[in-house]
Amino acid sequence: MHIRKNDKVMVIAGREKGKIGAVLKVLPKKDTAVVEKLNMVKRHTKPGGKSAQGGIIEKESPIHVSNLMLVCGKCAEPARIGKKVLEDGSKVRFCKKCGEIMDT
Repeated sequence: MHIRKNDKVMVIAGREKGKIGAVLKVLPKKDTAVVEKLNMVKRHTKPGGKSAQGGIIEKESPIHVSNLMLVCGKCAEPARIGKKVLEDGSKVRFCKKCGEIMDT
């Protein structure tokens, strides 16, 4: 999976196209990610368990990772990423536009 938690991503397809946000959660089994303040949906909930008060709650819904593109920290644009192994044997992701290493 090319997207990880806390990555900055841009939505490239769908009703949220062009918006940028941080990844809150990645769901690898479904190939989806939850992005902060994007793809908001309303859920009607009963009072109990987690919420003491019922009602209509707005929350983020997962977006398929094929509709997300990583935003490079250096060039500040959405870019494709590549993976390479450094001399010390560690694997890193890098921006294919500017060559900047994305993992810290």
